[in-house]
Amino acid sequence: MAERRVNVGWAEGLHARPASIFVRATTAAGIPVTIAKADGNAVNAASMLAVLGLGAQGGEEIVLASDAEGADIALDRLAKLVSEGLEELPETV
Repeated sequence: MAERRVNVGWAEGLHARPASIFVRATTAAGIPVTIAKADGNAVNAASMLAVLGLGAQGGEEIVLASDAEGADIALDRLAKLVSEGLEELPETV
């Protein structure tokens, strides 16, 4: 299973707008991805309610994971999005 540990780069954490950006990017990746706080249970990263339910704060470590084919590339892109607090999915890593 591919995994990336990153700190949330959005000052407000994964709430409202950042969570929406992240969920859209995860859905666009086209593979199943989970997200969890470093010490918590994994949830579906393509579910807005699940991501909001994490309550991940700015600077807090999260874990992105997937065992699908192509997971490394997708997780690299999602990790960059989260860690840098970007407004859209980066085209290249």
